[in-house]
Amino acid sequence: MKIEIFDTTLRDGTQGEGVNLSVQDKLLIAKRLDEFGIDIIEGGWPGSNPKDEEFFQRAKSLQLSHAKLCAFGSTARSLNNVEGDSNLNALLKAETPVVAIFGKTWRLHSQKSLGLTDEENEELIYQSVKYLTSKGKRVIFDAEHFFDGYKDDPSFSYKMLNAAVKGGADTLVLCDTNGGSLPDFVFKAVTDIKNRFNVDIGIHAHNDSELAVANSLAAVSAGAVHVQGTINGVGERCGNANLSSIIPNLILKLNYTTNQHKNLSHLCSVSNYVYELMNLAPNSRAAYTGKSAFAHKGGVHVSAVMKDSRMYEHIDPSLVGNKQRVLISDLSGQSNIKYKANEIGIDISSNKELSKRIVEYIKSLEYDGYQFDGAEASFELILRTEMNEFRPFFNVIDSKVNVFYDDKGHSDAEAVLKIEVNGEIEHTASDGDGPVNALDNALRKALMRFYPEISLIKLIDYKVRVLDEKDGTGAKVRVIIQSGDGEETWSTVGVSRNIIEASFRALIDSINYKLFKLQKAGRKEISQV
Repeated sequence: MKIEIFDTTLRDGTQGEGVNLSVQDKLLIAKRLDEFGIDIIEGGWPGSNPKDEEFFQRAKSLQLSHAKLCAFGSTARSLNNVEGDSNLNALLKAETPVVAIFGKTWRLHSQKSLGLTDEENEELIYQSVKYLTSKGKRVIFDAEHFFDGYKDDPSFSYKMLNAAVKGGADTLVLCDTNGGSLPDFVFKAVTDIKNRFNVDIGIHAHNDSELAVANSLAAVSAGAVHVQGTINGVGERCGNANLSSIIPNLILKLNYTTNQHKNLSHLCSVSNYVYELMNLAPNSRAAYTGKSAFAHKGGVHVSAVMKDSRMYEHIDPSLVGNKQRVLISDLSGQSNIKYKANEIGIDISSNKELSKRIVEYIKSLEYDGYQFDGAEASFELILRTEMNEFRPFFNVIDSKVNVFYDDKGHSDAEAVLKIEVNGEIEHTASDGDGPVNALDNALRKALMRFYPEISLIKLIDYKVRVLDEKDGTGAKVRVIIQSGDGEETWSTVGVSRNIIEASFRALIDSINYKLFKLQKAGRKEISQV
């Protein structure tokens, strides 16, 4: 049995809080979804807003290899003028081969929301679907609030579904619109509908009970062959069913095939691409695609993973385009250290004393507030130092930071530094928008004469975490900065009760790391002090 994958990221996904896509963004995502092997891409509701109308006009020029575009809308607003209904005709104007329309399958909605009798609602569904199919469209009927309506009165739901089938709908999608159903109930309801109707059955689940993926899989187990969802589970309220989890579960765990071949090794890339265009931070703990999905921190776990990854990984991460990661922390054992050292090309497997010493040192630093999960460049410098491979490329002899305020609310900062490089002293000052920016500018200015390569370093991200909130303004803080040079990125950490000092330590590590990498790459003129 093959499963049809219906992606509604561009429609239902954009209803999520904080999600906004331009028309160009939607076109780019549609192209990427097609390349990944999605069967149907729901582009939007052309009858509801100008942006979606523009999308469908511009999408006509998309050269899609596999996917079919789908326009979304509702049944007609009135029985008196189905063929003149602006919403239905907007669907036709979109010129997509597939249209999806929703209709009420819960009496509560048809009576209170639309003010229709059962017979009127049934006829509205029939006439709307029939009008679209008469125009040569494949019609997918989204049975809105199906599971709530089925629980309330199954006979009402049967009648509405039957009206859609009589009108020519070839797929009945059972929608858990409020996201409150449980897998057992979904399985029983889908089984019932599958036995009553001789058309394809689909599932559209929401995640309000954290069960959208489970409900979708339960529906497939009951015979559904059409699954709707969004990449990364974005969507209204708690989100839609997450295709980034559903697809690998169907293929890798349940051994189903999909209509179009999907190269699962591209799954992480597609997930991150959608996050990027939506300007959303990726969920690091997402199943399959998250940065932490195959990350190991505890020493016992790491020791086992190094022997056989199956002990603590349910699949090979590369199957979905992810990778195994080992974290360094106060929970680390020697296995963690050996793994991380091996990642950066250092074999310390025969030096138990060294790995033990590093473990104890890391644990003491983490007790003081350091964290190396997200600051692996700082960890590498510690490791290289312990192996006598690294010494700082410069020494900060003295530093002063002044912050100025005026009565108009303006502020300025000045940093004064005295730096020593290979016996030479550089004394300089620089202004900045704030004390950290001033220090960054002064440090770069002092070092440029010796190491012009640091001009390539850019600060990408800057995070501050208060560690002892109860100590108020005297609390210790941890600063993690991410730097880049256009080719690679790296993160470093600093901890202090003085936020400026913590930041400065992270900045110093960042520059030292870059210079060390240049030296390792063969830049002999770069020397350590």
